[in-house]
Amino acid sequence: MQVRLSTSWTDPGGRIWAPGDTVDVDAVILAELEEQGMVEEPEGNTTGSGETTTPPSAPKPTDPTKIGPGPGAPPADDTRD
Repeated sequence: MQVRLSTSWTDPGGRIWAPGDTVDVDAVILAELEEQGMVEEPEGNTTGSGETTTPPSAPKPTDPTKIGPGPGAPPADDTRD
């Protein structure tokens, strides 16, 4: 399971991790890190399965100048005479 460290940590293999690093740990190491306060709390809520859910947010307004076909769209038909 991936967790983000809030402080530096040396894993059982001797590798040193910096605050902000994301590391893959098992449940036992996760429990130890949480007990020592070394894991950042994710934004949102944690479910019983350990998965994080993010609360829905309002959609950002669309910039009117960015509405239209993308760069891969075919050229528009030229109907001028």
